[in-house]
Amino acid sequence: MTRIVLRAALILAAVALAGTAEAKGCLKGAAVGGLAGHAVGHGIAGAAAGCAIGRHEANKQDKTKVQNGGDQPATR
Repeated sequence: MTRIVLRAALILAAVALAGTAEAKGCLKGAAVGGLAGHAVGHGIAGAAAGCAIGRHEANKQDKTKVQNGGDQPATR
């Protein structure tokens, strides 16, 4: 029970101190990572990693779009 309360407090503190952030890619990545992590017993770690990976992929797509002139769809 103490672990749950401690985790909840840490998550709330992180959210409160985070400020504003772009969620592009993070939400989908966190959902997928959280589900995958939950399957192996590490849901929070999976969600955090999924968010980071999703954000990284979104940044790569944005960079590719800028390099292509923005008119063409990004290719992988």
